[in-house]
Amino acid sequence: MKWLKKPFAYASLFGMLLTSGFTYSLLKTFVISEAITTVESATAATTTTSSSTESSSTVATTATNVTTTDTSYSDDNIQITLETITTNNTTVYIADVQVSSAEYLKTALAQNTYGTNVTAKTSETAAANNAILAVNGDYYGANSTGYVIKNGVLYRDTVRDNASYGDLAIYADGSFEVIYENEISAQELIDNGVVNLLAFGPTLVENGEIVVDTSTEVGRAMSSNPRTAIGIIDENHYIIVVSDGRTDESEGLTLYQLAEVMKQYGATTAYNLDGGGSSTLYFNGQVINNPTTNGNTISERAVSDIVYIGY
Repeated sequence: MKWLKKPFAYASLFGMLLTSGFTYSLLKTFVISEAITTVESATAATTTTSSSTESSSTVATTATNVTTTDTSYSDDNIQITLETITTNNTTVYIADVQVSSAEYLKTALAQNTYGTNVTAKTSETAAANNAILAVNGDYYGANSTGYVIKNGVLYRDTVRDNASYGDLAIYADGSFEVIYENEISAQELIDNGVVNLLAFGPTLVENGEIVVDTSTEVGRAMSSNPRTAIGIIDENHYIIVVSDGRTDESEGLTLYQLAEVMKQYGATTAYNLDGGGSSTLYFNGQVINNPTTNGNTISERAVSDIVYIGY
């Protein structure tokens, strides 16, 4: 029977190797942290930019005439009003943001580092960058493909697997445009003036009209979820929406319901960001919503990047 043992041993060895390879692949995708590039913090970068272009730049680098309440922030360049509503059995937080310059709409990387599974809580990254208001971004670090452009820097230029979802391109003048990675190169986007690219999706509102339907969903996600979205109302006038979900108090929103909120508040273009346990709204130094992954525990999920308003 020795002739039977060798094939069995080979099969067992192959099975072990296959299992090990699959386990490593999962760990590399979701757990193992790999730093690729460390970037300058937003505060330091702003200071450098200010000193080198002081004669030509009119963008302020510090806040003046600041007024804050639990639901508002105002200074000479940034005005934010926070409203909380209940719709579809869900608590929804709506931030109306107006800025004097698009340079106050920024992104930041967790730990100021670009890489795979380099993460931090939204509140931690927000505090490290002196953000006034912040939400989780597109969680680029959970993917191995897809363009990554943050604050004018091109980090990755491979086309995303689900390119049909489209990306939200944010230009230097603050305007929004939905682009598709299989139709334009990352370098062309940079050359065209894109300073931030958010690659999650799908697009919720375009040209003032809802472009998802009641059956649209992200992958195999549940139909009602915590959500994060960003939209533009007018020049340098933005809307940021975060909803609770997965709890007894808040069911969560479908993408169509989220799009309805965006349209109701005047968004001409609106885009869905990473949601579920990632959905976090930070304002005036604290987390405003109730982030949760499973509904049993209210706590932030660490993510790879944020979108924020600040200096």
